[in-house]
Amino acid sequence: MAGIVVVFDFDKTIIDLDSDNWVVDELGATDLFNILLPTMPWNSLMDRMMMELHAQGRTIHDIAYVLKRAPVHPDVVPAIKAAHALGCDLRIVSDANLFFIETILNHLVIRECFSELHTNPSFVDEEGRLRIFPIHNFFTSPHNFCPPNMCKGVERR
Repeated sequence: MAGIVVVFDFDKTIIDLDSDNWVVDELGATDLFNILLPTMPWNSLMDRMMMELHAQGRTIHDIAYVLKRAPVHPDVVPAIKAAHALGCDLRIVSDANLFFIETILNHLVIRECFSELHTNPSFVDEEGRLRIFPIHNFFTSPHNFCPPNMCKGVERR
């Protein structure tokens, strides 16, 4: 199996839902999210939602706790571990963000199975707030039919 590259999406593939919506809903910010959704790009919206949750006293640990409860089909983790054990090069190309993905992969004990994660960057700032940014500039998307922050065709190369 060496030389075989398997590329996964994350949301609705490795986990059974959209991680952004899951965190917003589980932390009780759905109403504000829905109000802001038509006013800004997705990654800017998620960064703003993390700001709002932080202002409400939600911590990075609260976010991680919610992420660790995300539903996963029972066959996903064994399949990933089996493919990795066979020598497949496993990668993720996702429009989620690095903190969400790594939190869940580490929780599932499968982070080491993936050689690459192509996703939106994120980090915890000095105030303890999760910051989320687009992987690509919104105004220079490589294709007209791709979301402005990520062209998955470019990412998988």
